[in-house]
Amino acid sequence: MANLRQFDTGATRSPDTGRYDPEGFLSPIVIERFCEYMNKHRVQSDGSIRDSDNWQKGIPRSAYMKGMWRHFLHLWTRYRGYTVQDKLATENIEEDLCSILFNAQGLLFEILKEKQNDANAK
Repeated sequence: MANLRQFDTGATRSPDTGRYDPEGFLSPIVIERFCEYMNKHRVQSDGSIRDSDNWQKGIPRSAYMKGMWRHFLHLWTRYRGYTVQDKLATENIEEDLCSILFNAQGLLFEILKEKQNDANAK
């Protein structure tokens, strides 16, 4: 039974050693705050609402990098106790961090998507 986990109920499962642990790696309060941020920003300037997965249609890597730097600058400015001068900046540090998460995730998505497409083409 060394290769099995056995629970008090008698149920068994294979070992979880070396398996991903999303429940431990991620925080539900961070994910929920990020979802709140993303939902808020679904409303576009013309009042229409974009699909939640609209970003997965493809955004250039350069747009993600530029956005990430802008939001990092806003975060850093606030973190240092200064006032952000950019009139288009988000409202606060939480929004800055969510913006950075969005851009980091989007950039990683584009990199992984290209990697997967290259692997599938072979």
